[in-house]
Amino acid sequence: MNNESRPKWRKVAYGGRQPGYDDNHTDESFLEEMVMNANVVKRDLLKVMIDSVSISQYLCIVALVVSTWTYTLNLVIDEVTLLKLDTSLLLAGFSMLLLTASPFSLKLLSKYVLNTSFFISGLYVLAPIYQTLTRSISSDSIWALAVCLLLVHLFLHDYSGSTIRPPGALNNPKLTSNISLNASIVASVLVASRLPSRLHVFAIMLFSLQIFLFVPLVTFCIKKFSLRLHLLFSFALMIMTLGVTYKLHHMFFILLLALLVFISIVCPYWLIRIQEYKFEINGPWDEAKLCFDITE
Repeated sequence: MNNESRPKWRKVAYGGRQPGYDDNHTDESFLEEMVMNANVVKRDLLKVMIDSVSISQYLCIVALVVSTWTYTLNLVIDEVTLLKLDTSLLLAGFSMLLLTASPFSLKLLSKYVLNTSFFISGLYVLAPIYQTLTRSISSDSIWALAVCLLLVHLFLHDYSGSTIRPPGALNNPKLTSNISLNASIVASVLVASRLPSRLHVFAIMLFSLQIFLFVPLVTFCIKKFSLRLHLLFSFALMIMTLGVTYKLHHMFFILLLALLVFISIVCPYWLIRIQEYKFEINGPWDEAKLCFDITE
């Protein structure tokens, strides 16, 4: 059959074989609908660096927690000073929520205060249990396990804030976020179990749980309220953390500084550089994406 007598080829999905054409036949119009890099997102270096600040910020928060644990274990910080720090953090956290969260009513504030009171009371009652919980375990095992749990916490933490909701909103955290939070709480219990007095245990547990439970909500509200305030708070936190870690241990300071530079500068630069190698082709050969409207 010559080309003039056979029918014109049509692109059909389930029409069976067309007479005079092979099953894999395509004509000149096949590549007309080809689209290159249609879904590739063009990223800006400054925007990526700003987005990475949230990761650096939380890394500094965890570094401050570790520094406080170390000073407390070495009895550089006594229980009275730690309780004053806990009170200051609690007041500062509520003040930030009042200034940045929306909506935030007096009814919601009273609910938060009541829940916090119950939480602190329960923590004080359980402090003797935490103090003797790991008495039969060696300290080396405790430190190794605490470090591993903190690494799990950092690896699985929700840095985007997608599982955090403003005060009063429903919250459905992901499994990874729950694992991350539980790992930080267990690490706090392990560290607290090596302190000499009940008040020490209560103060360090209250401090740790305020940081791991309360601070992500506060930083989320700050970021939603003002990006400039978020960046100012983050840079001030980085400077303070570097100063604390430098006094604590020079190697810890160098490691933290290297991580901050790597996360905030090197990684965004790498992401922008490898973006030019992104190559995506879309066309009529792609699988159809079915969309169902189930709203009634």
